[in-house]
Amino acid sequence: MRKVIYWVHTSVDGFVDGPNGEFDWPVMGQELAAYSDGLDSRVDTLLFGRVVWAMMAGFWPTAEEISDDAHVAKFAPFWRATPKIVLSRTYAGDDWTTAVVEAEAVAELKQQDGRDLLLTGGIGAAAALTEHGLIDEYHVAVHPVVLGGGRPLFAHPADRLNLRLVNSVVADGRVVINHYERA
Repeated sequence: MRKVIYWVHTSVDGFVDGPNGEFDWPVMGQELAAYSDGLDSRVDTLLFGRVVWAMMAGFWPTAEEISDDAHVAKFAPFWRATPKIVLSRTYAGDDWTTAVVEAEAVAELKQQDGRDLLLTGGIGAAAALTEHGLIDEYHVAVHPVVLGGGRPLFAHPADRLNLRLVNSVVADGRVVINHYERA
């Protein structure tokens, strides 16, 4: 069975963005980029919530024209070539969207042949998938910044979520990446 892997960046105080929605604080060094690339190598499908999708679709189609960063140069072609599924009840999709499904449909995707699925960032889609017990691995990159507000990584889960730490690494001497599985 395919796994759903959740990959997210958070501040030390547990926010995925700042008080005004800013996401200008994660620093993507070589080791953090390599960790991200390692997750990419395990998957053949990308999952996004609606809010993160808007950010991704606004940047990655022409990312190399905007940035000369090595991670951008490596990830952009992967992003364009990989099927992308948006989790939404209302979004109709766009030219870059392979499919739009509701969270419950991810259970069927997990049963299909293929490699794992990667949910990147956001909290809404992650909360919905967590509620349905569909996330198998949580990879949380904790950046050394205190934002003082924003959207919390886990916003009011309906039930307790017990996790088991699989591994913890420090990337670039500054970002702690914790890899958890459901306990």
